[in-house]
Amino acid sequence: MSVFKIRDREIGSSHPCYIIAEMSANHGHSFEKALEVVHAAKESGADAIKLQTYTPDTLTIDSHRPEFLIGKGTLWEGRNLYELYGEAYTPWGWQPTLKAEAEKLGMHCFSTPFDETAVDFLEKMEVPAHKIASFELVDTILLKKVAATGKPVIMSTGMATLAEIDEAVRILRANGCTQLALLKCTSAYPSLPEDLNLRTIPHLAEAFGVPAGLSDHTLGIAVPVAAVALGACIIEKHFTLRRSDGGPDSAFSLEPEEFRAMVDAVRVAEKALGKVNYEMSEKEQASRVFRRSLFVVKDMKAGEEFTRENVRSIRPGHGLPVKELYRVLGQKATGNLHRGTPLTEKHFR
Repeated sequence: MSVFKIRDREIGSSHPCYIIAEMSANHGHSFEKALEVVHAAKESGADAIKLQTYTPDTLTIDSHRPEFLIGKGTLWEGRNLYELYGEAYTPWGWQPTLKAEAEKLGMHCFSTPFDETAVDFLEKMEVPAHKIASFELVDTILLKKVAATGKPVIMSTGMATLAEIDEAVRILRANGCTQLALLKCTSAYPSLPEDLNLRTIPHLAEAFGVPAGLSDHTLGIAVPVAAVALGACIIEKHFTLRRSDGGPDSAFSLEPEEFRAMVDAVRVAEKALGKVNYEMSEKEQASRVFRRSLFVVKDMKAGEEFTRENVRSIRPGHGLPVKELYRVLGQKATGNLHRGTPLTEKHFR
């Protein structure tokens, strides 16, 4: 797997999962609220806060033709694209200040550019990386522009066929991208767990030799934890202060205490994954005494024969191993034995 690094933070299978809080439209067009989101993301354990850099005019045109109305299958069904993007976009003038605030708190801050002008703007901001959204994976013009920056690129793969992912990866690499990570994504809002196919994550990593992760739009925190168990190196999740505030993305965003619970669960999962290991831990060593072993379970006189009535496999493990039972049966006791005596070699002949 190729090295992937955002500034001084290495990302990959041998490093802690890199967790991105996606602000998206959850600022409600309040700069003060956007700053609050940045601080809450840090307190909730995020490694990075991610923005989106577009305006309604860089994404579409103001038209009310039927083609510009959102169809079925999303939370935004029936809405006009231009109006939705006008509600959701993050003003560009805020973004340098939000980045500076995030960095002051020790977080990375980068963004998803949606056209060439956004890339130029973010380069002037000196972002440490660029994100390619699933919908832009087929935008070859944007891919070439982002690749030429030489910055690390994280690309979501929602809706994409394997052939489309391969083509996008080739374009990025051919145009200057040397650090790439891919995110499994299901571009449904919200997504259902049964539609995610998380086993694609290790396949992405193997097929393209890159760190792979998950951009998640499900409700709750279970799916990101499962993704980490399958090898996800990056988790991206939408983040809001309060879902009750509303907004285009609020329904599938996590609140701060939920995001913290997700981060904590991911960190526990990482510890539990460990390595391939068949050695006992120190605490397991102490537990070995509770294995079964052979004990005298009835008082016996010297010379008396061992039978299934007077010797049994019971806990604890101070006697002979259970596998020795059939060697012991029929032997004679070398002396008087009391009930509860752990059986050893010296007790029979």
